[in-house]
Parts: sequence; structure tokens; C-alpha cells
Amino acid sequence: MTQIILIFLTALIFSILGTPLARRLALYAGVVDSPAARKLHAAPVPLLGGAAIYAAFMVGLIVLGDRAYIRELIGILLGATLVSLFGLADDHWGLHAYLKLSGQLLAGVVLLFGGTQVYLFPHYPWLNWAITLVWVVGMTNALNLLDNMDGLSGGVTTVAAAFFLLLAALGKPPQILVGAMAAALIGACIGFLRYNLNPATIFMGDTGSLFLGFVLAALGIKLRFPNNVPWTTWLVPVCVLALPIFDTSLVFVSRLLRGKNPLTTPGKDHLSHRLVALGLTRREAVLTCYLIGGACGMVAIYIAQSRFPNGYVAACLLALAGVAGIIWLERRCPAGTPRA
Repeated sequence: MTQIILIFLTALIFSILGTPLARRLALYAGVVDSPAARKLHAAPVPLLGGAAIYAAFMVGLIVLGDRAYIRELIGILLGATLVSLFGLADDHWGLHAYLKLSGQLLAGVVLLFGGTQVYLFPHYPWLNWAITLVWVVGMTNALNLLDNMDGLSGGVTTVAAAFFLLLAALGKPPQILVGAMAAALIGACIGFLRYNLNPATIFMGDTGSLFLGFVLAALGIKLRFPNNVPWTTWLVPVCVLALPIFDTSLVFVSRLLRGKNPLTTPGKDHLSHRLVALGLTRREAVLTCYLIGGACGMVAIYIAQSRFPNGYVAACLLALAGVAGIIWLERRCPAGTPRA
């Protein structure tokens, strides 16, 4: 536990000190997010906050992490570095969506070669590989899409990582590797949020959002429940990350109904935008997303300790709530109505 706390504190301090440096570097290099019709800010905002998150996470793990499990993390760290570099290139020069998708698939393959994968089908390894790639690419994009309002992606990641840390601590024996990664992620995100909450003075950019999504996906895969069966516990990481999954599903459904390409069509059609349209302030909308993420995490903890069919009943109820939420939001607040 002492080591976990030290990793958290190291990542937190490094993020608090490193984010202003990243801001200055972004201004010097001209890596800024300029105002646009679909965006909420009225003046250019420096990017590269994701570089500070990445560095804080890496320093916390590599400097204070146990060498016994650092070796297990090589595939994760290499894959996370790869998606961050693609994100950095996109922040600076702008990349086509399909080129970024190719980078995410490549990072997923690196993860597989590092030994981090789903093990749901013992006799069909190719199916495990396919599920792993879909999960990793899906979650990486989900966090990227979620990064649409000050403090949203970093805060939701903090909440999800906190539940991964709690689930790792509740395991018998405790899962030190997952706990260390989650602690480093929490510290890096909280330090960054000091500068990213509304009104933000720096954005994480794709460098950060792609990195956060990839690491959360890897955490979900590495989490194990030896006292329960995989056919129940696979639902746990899905529920922990239900909010970004819901937001991505909402956006995809909305854009497909409008005949738009979900991957290449930007817009103010996310959950946070619709909450603002319903009368919440931007900060209230972000905090509401935090609360929803926390509620989903509580469902995940229940499932982790449940047996069949109780776990599936809880997950199905959460899924039905998500479907009802998409239908209600599409009717009550269709895309295009949110206030800026």
C-alpha cells in the first residue's frame, strides 16, 4: 500500500509541475486548439496537456514501480507510447481519422505481443485476439470522443481508475500491478485537472485522450477475479467504463440516424452537450458525468462479487438504462439543439 501511495503522489506532483511547462511548450511550438463553430472556447487554448499526463504516469510507474511487474508492463507502456505519438502528430499537424485508427490497431497488436489479452475462449485464441483489439480500439476512441468539455475526459478517467484501484485492492490476493497503474493514472489526471477544469488553460489533446483510453482498456484486461468465473467478471470493466461507452454509442446512433459518418463527423451531440442544452452549466454537466461514472462503478463492484445470474441481471439493467437514455436524449434533445 505504501508503494501505491508513493506512485500516486509522484505522478500527482509531476503532473502539477509538468502541466505548466507543457503549456509553455505548446504556445512556443504553436500547438494550440483554435476556436471553431463546433467548439466551446472563444480563444486559442494550448494543447500538449496529454504529454504532461503521459510523462507523469510513466515517471510514477518506472521510478517507483516494482521491477518484478514492470517487465509485464512493457507491452502496455510501448502501446501507450505509440498511441500518444499518433495523438501528438494529430495535435500538431492533424491526421486523418483512419490513420489514427491504424495507429490504434498497431498499438493493440503491440499489447497482444506483450501478453496482455482477453482469455474468454481457451480453445479459440484468434477470437480472444479479435476481442482484445476491438476492446482496445473501442475504448481508445471512446475517451478521445469524450474529450469535448473542460475537465470531462480527465475526470471520468480519474473516477474509472479509482474503481479499478478499489477492485484491485479487494482482490485476494490484491493485484499490485493493476493497482500501481491505476494509482499512477489517478495522480497524473488529478494534477492535470488543476489546470483543465472550466475555464481550462490547457487541453490534453489527442496525445492525452488516446493515451488515457488505451491505458484504461489495458487496465480492464489485466484485472482478474480468481474467486469468480470469467463469464461473469468480463462485465466488470465494461460497467466501470460504461459512461464513455454510452457517450460513444449516443454519438454513433445520432450521427447514423442523420446519415453522417460517426468517425469523421464532429459535432455538439455528446452527452455533455445535451446536458448543457437541458439547462445545466458546463461545470454542472461535467460533474453530472462524474456522478454517472461513479454509479456505473458501483454496479461493477456488485457484479465482481456476484454469481450468475445476479451479475447479468445488474448488467442488463444498466444496459437498458443506457438504451433508454439514448432514446430519451434523441427525442428530448436531438443533435443540433445544445447551447454553446
